[in-house]
Amino acid sequence: MLYAVAERGAYANLLLPALLRERGIGGRDAALATELAYGTLRGLQTYDAILDLCSDRRPGAVDPPLREVLRLGAHQLLATRVASHAAVATSVDLAKDVAGTRPAGFVNAVLRRVATRSLDEWLRIIAPDRSADPIGYLATRYGHPRWIAESFRDALGEGPGSGLGETEMALAAGNEPPRLCLAAVPGLADRAELTGSQAVAARWSPFGAALDGGDPAALPPVAGGRAIVQDEASQMAALALARAPLTGPDHAWLDMCAGPGGKAALLAGLAAGRGARLLASDVRPHRARLVRSRTGRLGSAAVVVADGRAPAWRAARPGAGTPAGQSGGAFDRVLADVPCSGLGALRRRPEARWRKSPEDVAGLAGLQRDLLDAGVGSARPGGVIAYVTCSPHVAETRDVVGDVVAGRGDVSVLDAPAVLAEVPGLRCPDPHGTFAQFWPHRHGTDAIFIALLRREPTAW
Repeated sequence: MLYAVAERGAYANLLLPALLRERGIGGRDAALATELAYGTLRGLQTYDAILDLCSDRRPGAVDPPLREVLRLGAHQLLATRVASHAAVATSVDLAKDVAGTRPAGFVNAVLRRVATRSLDEWLRIIAPDRSADPIGYLATRYGHPRWIAESFRDALGEGPGSGLGETEMALAAGNEPPRLCLAAVPGLADRAELTGSQAVAARWSPFGAALDGGDPAALPPVAGGRAIVQDEASQMAALALARAPLTGPDHAWLDMCAGPGGKAALLAGLAAGRGARLLASDVRPHRARLVRSRTGRLGSAAVVVADGRAPAWRAARPGAGTPAGQSGGAFDRVLADVPCSGLGALRRRPEARWRKSPEDVAGLAGLQRDLLDAGVGSARPGGVIAYVTCSPHVAETRDVVGDVVAGRGDVSVLDAPAVLAEVPGLRCPDPHGTFAQFWPHRHGTDAIFIALLRREPTAW
């Protein structure tokens, strides 16, 4: 798996489960394999720096299969309870399998040098001095690119002299395996069907359940499509839109970027309970098909393939109550869950931190602004819009909302943390505190950002 991720761009969270099934590996062995694979990927930067000191060849100059053996061995030696002699011996055996006897001697020599120090001792050698460069130290200590560590610091509002205590907690939480969370689709299943010997009620979501172990597909509601695997913060984002106060009717809802359909399923179920209907859209046909498969049983949703920036529905009739002569969208509630960097879900995609760049964030900015602007335009006056990203990066969250609001005269910002008042610690450190930000270290969820807006009548 490590070789496939490095050489073919494979996704660990997709490939590893398939390999475990193929090889018939389950239980504690599967848990160990997952820790070895994901832990090695998370610590690549740190392990490569240590291996560089212990070898006369840089990791990039080592044959790719052998390089992955070294990284895997370093992780076992420095971050697991595997005994040092066992970690070295199994790595040497693996090197023989992939490269032959002579390279196995090289692996043995390098890993024996790695084993002479603990991770903390190595960090004192390879990491910047914490007092002189605290963010550089934390990035190395917790295996994140510096720019991601800086973005977490900025999102948390920790300035010079703060000690970066919460930034450290956020980076550490990014290395913890996430708890599997399920959602009972309203109208199709009840949370009580999910809870029992394997799952417990989620902390805040009224339709969520946390799974302690086992295969979620073995639960009848999941197998039957009446419940889905979905992070609790994503569930709360759908709930925030459904709760947001509006004026006027509440019959037509829109999910502009609905694929793969998790939030759309919850919104369709909630809409059906109020006698409303959901239009779900995605620009990619295969993702629209996934949305259709998740919402088809509800009867309260229609799914289309459309570009949210220039959709046909923008030409639809104005919503009920729109003053004569004033333009307006047709929808009472609009979700703009926009494409983003995914920095809020690094726990689930261990290699993603090394594949992302600041340029990726900058490249999404125009699309995110266009989609939010189109979302506001799709709402009728008095209607509400939720802007959601799976990222805490300020450039993808507060900056986008601020720019769109500043560029329009017909939108106001609602108090999202107040709408989700049962969840503590959501307020962002912006001047008004009106945005909500979930965090792994605070809430045990993905780092989901939520802004709630209301389209106001325009003065003509």
